[in-house]
Amino acid sequence: MRAALDRRAAVAIGLMALLAILPLVATWLDQGFYVGQLRRVLIFAIAAVSLDIILGYGGMVSLGHAAFVGAGAYVVALLHWHADREIEVLGLLPGTMQSLATIPAAMLVAALLALAIGAISLRTSGIYFIMITLAFAQLVYFLFVSLRFEDAGRSYGGDDGLRYPADVSVLGIIETTNDLGFYFVVWAVLALVLVGAQRLVRSRFGVVLQGIRDNERRMRAIGFPTTRYRLAAFVLSGAIAGLAGALLALHEGYVSPSLMHWTRSGDLVVMVVLGGMGTLFGPVIGATLFLLLEKFLPDFTEHWMIVFGPLLVLAVLFARRGLIGLFDKRGEEARDGGH
Repeated sequence: MRAALDRRAAVAIGLMALLAILPLVATWLDQGFYVGQLRRVLIFAIAAVSLDIILGYGGMVSLGHAAFVGAGAYVVALLHWHADREIEVLGLLPGTMQSLATIPAAMLVAALLALAIGAISLRTSGIYFIMITLAFAQLVYFLFVSLRFEDAGRSYGGDDGLRYPADVSVLGIIETTNDLGFYFVVWAVLALVLVGAQRLVRSRFGVVLQGIRDNERRMRAIGFPTTRYRLAAFVLSGAIAGLAGALLALHEGYVSPSLMHWTRSGDLVVMVVLGGMGTLFGPVIGATLFLLLEKFLPDFTEHWMIVFGPLLVLAVLFARRGLIGLFDKRGEEARDGGH
């Protein structure tokens, strides 16, 4: 077990180092396009890690996680849109849009949305939980599809989405228009999320959450308020997903309801399962592979989905513990041989 953990740690450090080096190489080669693509990978990795907290450690299969990502993205987009029109929103003056004020707001709204959805959804379990989270996500999706507002020839909402000025500074130092600088801000956020999530799952809260995943009835019998633990994890996961959405909004300078569609939630589930549930860093690997294949396979064939689908199926079949589980294979074989 210790050797397996050491291998996982080595893989995690190696991939994070590679993700830090690649944009430098791309910039040196005057291929700034790849910096943006890699930054998008990091942002979705944050969203996948947030889902892994409830899926891998809490046993809650949610098909509505994209709603929290989209909510976070829309909060940032709307605040910047109104700030550009010199309108005060939620007590935030336009000047504060140049700071991190919008990101905590996005996390708070996503957390509140998760609290509302989780308070109802967690009364169920199994397939019922999956379906009710899906239903809530689609409710939010159609709400934003129908949301339209026009003023002085400018509009937002609906299928057209919202485009807004995203050229703001982070901590007054790094502009989001600085591809390389903003990339390393996102890289640092991912690193902090991974470290924080690792401490969480190793804490008493995390141990109880995993116990609830394995046998909720037993944990309830020995006195733990299981619903409260699951709801707390759900809200925290939603807040981190909102953080990913906020970063995505700053990255794209554009948001649309498609961010909240259930298929995007399905993509996040695939990233987690592909990389390895209950490993935290596995979803980073899953998100990286998933998005890079999705981006670059169409360059080789217009029928890229015919190739993409079987590749994902093969990965799941031959790496049942996820791609990160492949690094435990040697240790598992040694243990099996010992028996």
